[in-house]
Amino acid sequence: ALADCVAVDIVCTNACGPPAGKFESRTPGVGNTAGELTLRSAINLTRALLPQMKQRGWGRVINVTSITVKQPVDGLMLSNALRAGVTGFARTLANEVAPFGVTVNNILPGYTRTDRIVQLADATAKRDGTSREHETAKWEAEIPMGRLGEPREFAALAAFLASERASYITGTSIQADGGWIKGLL
Repeated sequence: ALADCVAVDIVCTNACGPPAGKFESRTPGVGNTAGELTLRSAINLTRALLPQMKQRGWGRVINVTSITVKQPVDGLMLSNALRAGVTGFARTLANEVAPFGVTVNNILPGYTRTDRIVQLADATAKRDGTSREHETAKWEAEIPMGRLGEPREFAALAAFLASERASYITGTSIQADGGWIKGLL
């Protein structure tokens, strides 16, 4: 087992997004597969590595979820539901492991210049008869900063949450979204 071979201080779970689509377009099999990939993988990896973190009295669990946990995105039904499940798991676990010096947090990336965004733009463009550029421009217009995020901006937040300086931050979900989420919390 991985946990028996190496000491791990930081776990970062990050599953690719479930397929886009509306509820009625998804078969139960697609939902089951997406659940395994998105929710169960985060739980199982954390379960495998958490005991050694608790034993050493230090560790970081960082889950990459999505802005969809705070503000659902149309057409991403599976992502909206499953990433919220990861967030609930993490928030509950944070309280259980805080006495052991282990923090558990979530990063909620917004529209960030990644392969996933290209995939979503292409799928939306195909469905709506537009272009990737048109779909990307629509997202950029919704973001107060007026642009997509860059992976390095997301990475800076992850590096901070993994650091000693973040030792008093646990049970939180922090968005990196250029101001896209309109809610107060």
